[in-house]
Amino acid sequence: MTGGAGRGTPAGPQLIRAMNEQLLLGLIREGGKVSRAELARLSRLSKPTVSLALSNLERAGLAQASGVRTGAPGPAAVLYEVRPEAGFVLALDIGSHFLRGAICDIAGTVRARSALPVKAATSHGLVAELGELAGKLYAEAGLRAGDITQTVLGSPGVYDPRRDALALAGALPGWDQPIVLDELRRTFSDSLMIENDADAAALAERAHGHGRHVDSFAFVSIGTGIGMGLVLNGRLHRGAHGAAGEIGFLPLGTGARTDARDARRRGALEAAASAAGILRAARRAGIRRPVSARSVFAAAAARDERAMRVVADEAKLVAQAICSVIAVADPELVVLGGGIGQAIGFCDAVRRELRVLAPVQPELRVSALGVDAVVDGCLAAGSERAWDLVTSALRPTEVTDDASGAS
Repeated sequence: MTGGAGRGTPAGPQLIRAMNEQLLLGLIREGGKVSRAELARLSRLSKPTVSLALSNLERAGLAQASGVRTGAPGPAAVLYEVRPEAGFVLALDIGSHFLRGAICDIAGTVRARSALPVKAATSHGLVAELGELAGKLYAEAGLRAGDITQTVLGSPGVYDPRRDALALAGALPGWDQPIVLDELRRTFSDSLMIENDADAAALAERAHGHGRHVDSFAFVSIGTGIGMGLVLNGRLHRGAHGAAGEIGFLPLGTGARTDARDARRRGALEAAASAAGILRAARRAGIRRPVSARSVFAAAAARDERAMRVVADEAKLVAQAICSVIAVADPELVVLGGGIGQAIGFCDAVRRELRVLAPVQPELRVSALGVDAVVDGCLAAGSERAWDLVTSALRPTEVTDDASGAS
């Protein structure tokens, strides 16, 4: 075994010990509950080396004994697991009508889950309501703000780390102002992660939904806004500026759904095909009674001809957007989410349009995840970051003289 700093340089005892502990902790995380003998077999380390590393991990508060396995020949085997209290993740989601959130421990167990209605009319008020929801979650989980290892916020728009700025958050007026980031960091610490909400939902779909068994898929959310999370070769694709998946800005959508000012603010497709676009189309189709996108779909299901035309136009517009994605990325699967994307019969209508438009036909499915999809995706992203943070003390840090001057 050699150190990573210099070619052919033997690793010292401290470096070897850190590498062994990191290896074993990763195996414990993968296995759930494993014995010393299993760890020795999987790691190919000697049993005394495994015992020493486990003792160090227990002292560091990263692993713990968790019962025994009986029923096999020989003495009962002590089982080890990652200590759940080694870290906690706070996940928050900014929805159009509700703020949702959850807290999980480093082992992935959800300790608290809650929601609050959105009342704020300003970005300042919205940050305050997010803080209120976080306080409610801390109390439910029996934690303090200082116990949280990583906070992840699922939000419309994208975070550009090069400029340290939020952008493309047209659905939340004023959300891209620099003061918003300052207020969020004061409320949740400088380690706050901001995840695009559609990207977070795609992560949840990969972890818990239809995306578990495919390497490449697109999660397309259609509701009060429109967005996409794109997973390629098993990894979320963010793009050079974090804007991959901002399909709301595709130059699609004309006629009764078009509102030029709304299109400039949040993109032509989003202005035309989101809930607001459906309402505009419904009014121009002569549907005068108070409506919502949900009621338009209900009227279409009841065979109201005007509502049926509105829904058919919506399916065609969404199919055009998905066809653009297919032509560029050729995903194996497209998952529809959001209130409109999950409406009964809508997936079938989009599929019919795609048969005419698309060069190839990926599988098209409706997401089985509920309203907590963004929160669950943020928990998944935050758990990976939290794991890196809590295990950072185990990372090999030993360097050699010939590498000490490297930048």
